[in-house]
Amino acid sequence: QVQLVESGGGLVQAGGSLRLSCAASGRAFSNHAMGWFRQAPGKEREFVADISWSSGVNTYYADSVMGRFTISRDNARNTVYLQMNSLKPEDTAVYYCAADRRYSTSRLNAADSYWGQGTQVTVST
Repeated sequence: QVQLVESGGGLVQAGGSLRLSCAASGRAFSNHAMGWFRQAPGKEREFVADISWSSGVNTYYADSVMGRFTISRDNARNTVYLQMNSLKPEDTAVYYCAADRRYSTSRLNAADSYWGQGTQVTVST
């Protein structure tokens, strides 16, 4: 059974940093695109970043996090990370990890992915 477990969320002051981790189990995801989404209270879930399969040479970011967040992957650990710097109050949300069910894609298809349960990130002023 596939499981994605996020960790690393918490409360941080504006301007601070957090590093989220998403550990996958049940299958290897080295050949699958992975990514992060977030959902703030009262808002729809939105794309944050994704990373292509294998070496993860291709990464994509939402405009709102470009230059502040970095996505990376460690296939040996079956884990994807999201380094978040210069955090802003508007980054407050539940952050979800996703892993594409398809093989060898550059971009993640949210409609065809496994999902984690989410981790809360709260940025205070």
